Amino acid sequence: MARKESVTEQMILDTAFEMVKEGGFESITARKVAERAGCSTQPIFRVYKNMDELQHAVYEKSILYFLDYYKAANKPSSVPFTNLGLTYIAFAREEKNYFKLLFVKGVKGGKSMYELLNGTEGNVVKEINLARSRGCADPGAMFMKMWIFIHGAACMTLTGDYDLTDEETISLLEKSYESFSQ
Repeated sequence: MARKESVTEQMILDTAFEMVKEGGFESITARKVAERAGCSTQPIFRVYKNMDELQHAVYEKSILYFLDYYKAANKPSSVPFTNLGLTYIAFAREEKNYFKLLFVKGVKGGKSMYELLNGTEGNVVKEINLARSRGCADPGAMFMKMWIFIHGAACMTLTGDYDLTDEETISLLEKSYESFSQ
């Protein structure tokens, strides 16, 4: 009878994913993951060829986590790019280490910021189309203006320099859109 494996691929991935939440992407080492999972490093390397493969799996799981977060977020505004910005800033505030991994670090072989934001449901494309439907002459350029503002605000949350409420953020994003429209 074959011996039952007690440490699964999912357990290792979930452990490493949680470690990122608590200590950042750099906290993932074979020894630390094994210690946290309650095993030796052998099960890790039985499932993953090397640490790069495990780190890539954590990166991919983080992308799915962000996309689920975005999908579930409250979207109270009808002004283009406002809901995208509100959710992105909230993600930076609430999930600092995942935000850094996805949008600040630049993982080798990773996706572009646009690909991450757009996701599988066309999040950015929907916002660009909304801007176009509201009469924006160059919605792609509008996205860039708004994105620079949004990303800057989100990064400010990492340093504690952005402390606006969601209501204040919505107002600021809506006013920015209107200002950029002129």
